[in-house]
Amino acid sequence: MDTKNAYVVAIIIQVIYTGMFVLIKATLNQGFSTFVLVFYCQAAACLPLVPIAALRERRNARSMSFMLLLKLFLCALLGNTFSINILNASLKYTSATVQSAISNSKPVVIFCLALVLRMEVVKIRSSYGIAKVTGVALCLAGVFIIAFFTGPSLSPVNHHHAFHGHSSSNLMSRGTWIKGTFLKLLGDIAWAMWIVFQAALLKEYPNRMLVTVTQCVFGTVQTGVVAAVAERDIARWKLRLDITLVTVLYSGFVVSGLSNYLQVWCMEMKGPVFLAIWFPLGFVFTMFCSSFFLGEVIHLGSILGGILLTGGLYSVLWAKSKETAIEPCSEVNAIETFEIAYDEKEEKKLEGDQKKDKEEHEGEASITICN
Repeated sequence: MDTKNAYVVAIIIQVIYTGMFVLIKATLNQGFSTFVLVFYCQAAACLPLVPIAALRERRNARSMSFMLLLKLFLCALLGNTFSINILNASLKYTSATVQSAISNSKPVVIFCLALVLRMEVVKIRSSYGIAKVTGVALCLAGVFIIAFFTGPSLSPVNHHHAFHGHSSSNLMSRGTWIKGTFLKLLGDIAWAMWIVFQAALLKEYPNRMLVTVTQCVFGTVQTGVVAAVAERDIARWKLRLDITLVTVLYSGFVVSGLSNYLQVWCMEMKGPVFLAIWFPLGFVFTMFCSSFFLGEVIHLGSILGGILLTGGLYSVLWAKSKETAIEPCSEVNAIETFEIAYDEKEEKKLEGDQKKDKEEHEGEASITICN
């Protein structure tokens, strides 16, 4: 039953992210500020998390040092503030379809980051190493095709779309489109770095709930400061009873709350690779929904780029799954690799401390004998 539920949950997660792309794009099309929207979404995510964490962890929580708080602050700056603002800006400059397509590169970006940090090894002469390199090349090719090749356009599924706005990706210049595509890639790189750094933080302070909530609070303050500097017109901060309010509540409660819980459950049941292989389904959902609800014109370049990104994703995931099956002790993903390296470092440090204590104890014993 749990195995069957995992498939249903994986599909639900993709549906949730499809709704996020479409709603945020609809809000931005109405001219709402990206910076203010990010702040409201972060604040909405904090509303349920803070009281839940206070009730759940009030007896088990241990104090955080200043250095740990500083690390959490910097992590929030990277993952909650910089990454999300960049991703929303890229969505404003492109389309929901492009955002969903390039999201398929996230596992590949994490793999490349692990390779740079020497957490991952590529054996070029092996078939699995060739598959990894091919996957990275396909992802890069997909991004460049989306950025530089438009091709023929497909007519929207529904000409009387539900969400209207004065700006649309259909009217954007080529330069704006290219900028938005590479901003999306930059945002995904920042997100991947944030994911990897999370492993070290959780080793230092193994309380996932408090680490998440603390970063969420820091992120809310940081995005609030950024929005205040970027948007000084108070009229740009006004929330109306329209799609903007729906987007804020949906991003805060459904995406940051329900979706994150479902992803953790799904990964515990079937592993991170199982969750990643469903990303292309979100691309298909978003392509249809953005055309139906937003009236976006889908270009052949976006479809071809999405196909290449999907191929690159599956190539890397296939190689990793085969290596894991052959070498059970090998790393499953970048995060686990980081944790293994961190554990070895801590173990060596602990052995050194024990050796030092032993020497000091022997020294004290010899002094006692002499006396």
